[in-house]
Amino acid sequence: MSPPTIRTTHVGSLPRSDRLRSLLTASADRDDAAFEEAVDESVREVVRRQAEVGIDVANDGEQSRIAYSVDVTNRLSGFGEGTVERAWPSDLDDFPEYAEELLGDTENIGGPVATGPIEYVGEDDLRHDLARFDEAVDAEGVAFPARFHTAPSPGAVLRFTETDYHDSDEEYLFDLAEALATEYELIAETGAVLQIDAPDLLAGFTLTYKGDSVDQFRERVRTHVDALNRAIAGIPDEQIRLHGCWGNYEGPHHHDVALDEVIGAFYEADVGGLVVEGANPRHQHEYRTFEEHPLPDDWRLIPGVIDVKTNVVEHPEVVAERIERFARAVGDPERVVAGADCGFETVVEGANAVHPAIAWKKLEALREGADLAAERLA
Repeated sequence: MSPPTIRTTHVGSLPRSDRLRSLLTASADRDDAAFEEAVDESVREVVRRQAEVGIDVANDGEQSRIAYSVDVTNRLSGFGEGTVERAWPSDLDDFPEYAEELLGDTENIGGPVATGPIEYVGEDDLRHDLARFDEAVDAEGVAFPARFHTAPSPGAVLRFTETDYHDSDEEYLFDLAEALATEYELIAETGAVLQIDAPDLLAGFTLTYKGDSVDQFRERVRTHVDALNRAIAGIPDEQIRLHGCWGNYEGPHHHDVALDEVIGAFYEADVGGLVVEGANPRHQHEYRTFEEHPLPDDWRLIPGVIDVKTNVVEHPEVVAERIERFARAVGDPERVVAGADCGFETVVEGANAVHPAIAWKKLEALREGADLAAERLA
């Protein structure tokens, strides 16, 4: 029997160049021509390096964004700059000294605030951003079996912004969903897999809704999935993968909601794949969820098999063992795509734990582990 094909991917954000980081954080007075040049160069670099390390389902590394969650507000009307309420996640409430060391001051943080009707106005900007990947692929002379492009869920945007315009979070959520539908459709039109980044469906339990019981949070997840389904209604399920995350920060995570408590609500999403953590020490056991709650027949599973919160490079044997556990839980190795727990540089000025050079070494281990797992699963 020939070995199964186990493709590799990642979650989206990849290390940026020092020059690009500097330009992204100086957006108020930056040279636009220099910025565009730096983004183009950086996208070419991450495209070339993904090809070198053997990534199959690749992207642009989110190089043009300062943060995965709020960049989209630049393409939405109705937003201004204001104060966005922040609170430590509930696990860090138990360790305030460490929380301050890790996250610093969370009060009076500037960010996008909705002050009027929200409409999508960024078609040209998004098309320009989407074209960079194809241009970089051509310029570098490489090829990938598939590509993906990321966009935040309505609930993720809600989490990292505020509204002075809407009467309730639910009204704001569904207003965001209606506007974001255009972003999602434009991405899908390119033929790319649309990855919806939805930390609200897991990390929301310890962040935005940390006063909820598990039952209350489960119902909230259903509401967020309903809003998402409205936004993606015009896109084929098989072209969408949903990324759930417990929060890409180096905390204890001992209050995280268990995946099996909310997986039923996840399965109500009109998508064709699930991206979920499976490598970090708190959640390595979560593969059992898919034994007890089988993946929908037409879905793929994209488990994290390398951790993005530590600079330890996983041995390929460790990566292979993780892939094999998920493959056995799903029942078909070819329905598993090996990935990372989260992004490597989700926010330019954030607590990104992995050094850029080590991030690429981890992705090498991902490829080597996937090849080992494929041989053993034949």
